[in-house]
Amino acid sequence: MKFLGLVEQLFAQYGYLVLLLGLPLDVIALPIPPGNTTMTYTGYLSYKGVLRWAPAMLSAWVGSTIGMTITYWIGYKLGMPIIERFGKLLFLKPSHLDKTRSYYEKFGNKVLLFSFFIPGIRQFIFYFVGIIRIPFRVFAMYAFTGSALWVVAFFGIGYLFGEQWQAIFMWVEKFLIYAMIGACAVLAGILLVKWRNRLKTGI
Repeated sequence: MKFLGLVEQLFAQYGYLVLLLGLPLDVIALPIPPGNTTMTYTGYLSYKGVLRWAPAMLSAWVGSTIGMTITYWIGYKLGMPIIERFGKLLFLKPSHLDKTRSYYEKFGNKVLLFSFFIPGIRQFIFYFVGIIRIPFRVFAMYAFTGSALWVVAFFGIGYLFGEQWQAIFMWVEKFLIYAMIGACAVLAGILLVKWRNRLKTGI
């Protein structure tokens, strides 16, 4: 499996530090090591008795929350000034963020809860939540809970399925990709319908 050799080498050299230091990098948008693979392999190593399951899961959760908190505060502190200064080049205006914030208030917390499961989304959404200034307590409640669910789910694949973990992991990864494609298609359809309605009403 791609990246697996790298993950094995990192665990052999650094042990639990892979989780405490590597998972924050995965969230910040430098997926080395890749988060889903790392977490599942951690479960497998615990199944083998190489790692203890309690400190492994705790290290993973702490590492992931460190990463998402860093990205949240980067977005919170730097996102709006960048948009105000360079927004025209990016076709973004502060008013666009106001509309985005209103959409987030309807659906965003649920998305935030499960965003950690999807690579690509988790490297983006925490910056975004910071940029639109979602209160930290709301962010922490949903994001930290979502991180715990992610740790349990992917650790469980490696720990419960043991030697068969790679087959189950590949199936789960494909399911998540299809789910993301489906969600994007539904969202695009909703936006298209709203756009057409606006054209008809002249708003």
